[in-house]
Amino acid sequence: MPDPTSRTVLVTGATSGIGLETARLLAERGATVLLHGRTADETRAAVDRLISTSGIDEARLHCHAADFTRLEEVEALAEHVVREHSRLDVLVNNAGMAAPERHTVTADGNEIAFQVNFLAHYLLTCLLEPALTSAPGGRVVNVSSTLHRTASIQWSDPNRARRYSRLAAYAQSQLALTVFTADPRVTAVSVHPGVCDTALLPLYALEGATPAEGAAHVVRLCDPAVEIVNGAYYDGADRVDPAPAAQEERTVKRLNKLADLLVGRAA
Repeated sequence: MPDPTSRTVLVTGATSGIGLETARLLAERGATVLLHGRTADETRAAVDRLISTSGIDEARLHCHAADFTRLEEVEALAEHVVREHSRLDVLVNNAGMAAPERHTVTADGNEIAFQVNFLAHYLLTCLLEPALTSAPGGRVVNVSSTLHRTASIQWSDPNRARRYSRLAAYAQSQLALTVFTADPRVTAVSVHPGVCDTALLPLYALEGATPAEGAAHVVRLCDPAVEIVNGAYYDGADRVDPAPAAQEERTVKRLNKLADLLVGRAA
């Protein structure tokens, strides 16, 4: 059985909320944790917070910054990670944002929530595939949402320019991330960590569990001792069926084709 203390894990969106608590729990268990944040200052502050409040050895924490609204920064992040760590045991795709009230498009031409919540993670995962598969046991944990069940992917208008709703845009991004989980290129699972008291809480409810409680579900799926099935979806600790679209091979292939086009990887 792989030793959890010898593992290297990249956590995106690790400067607050569930991402920060995931990084904390993993580091406390002895893993080397690569914390990703939008800016270098935010990421450094998160690392300093973990060191000062949890007594974590600074040598186990590494800062990586990339603004997911700019795909060129996602590419640079992947290059930096591979250059420093030829082997990556786990990628936790956690970074996320609520879609804004007004329709917003990134400099790359994509609806902002679709890019930050899905396309950036799609590109990052593809670029890190060699590092994730360089040794047995590599896996991806996609932090998704139960709201993916309410969504549909607008294939002819993924930017939702013709009919925009912030809730529908957010849900579409979570459905796309959940569908991508079934991609056979890397072993992956997706998880709804529960309704937690984070910046995304207003999308769900008035109150929620602590970020640490949500992070515990994510960390469990990072554990090499926990057997997982490629493409599985978890609601908290329970493995359940995702939305039907996330189980359709045709949908997975169609989404990959669309994502390749939108991130500039299409032939």
